[in-house]
Amino acid sequence: MEQIFDAEPNTPEYEKLDILTTLVEVYEQQNYPIDPPSPIAAILYYLESRNQGVSTFIENLKHHGVSEEIINIALNEMTH
Repeated sequence: MEQIFDAEPNTPEYEKLDILTTLVEVYEQQNYPIDPPSPIAAILYYLESRNQGVSTFIENLKHHGVSEEIINIALNEMTH
């Protein structure tokens, strides 16, 4: 696959790459399924990937009308 990884679209090499990629994806889904992350893990990943702190995230939630009670429940779950 590495040899054809940079194949140009609409070429035979690109078609081979597309087929191989699909086969690998199906194989991995069947043999090595990945469970979705927990909501907390997803939020933490989101924050880390954007170099955003929890406090900024909380302020954004408040700005969009999320109640203090909901935020406190979520924070409690994150720390336990």
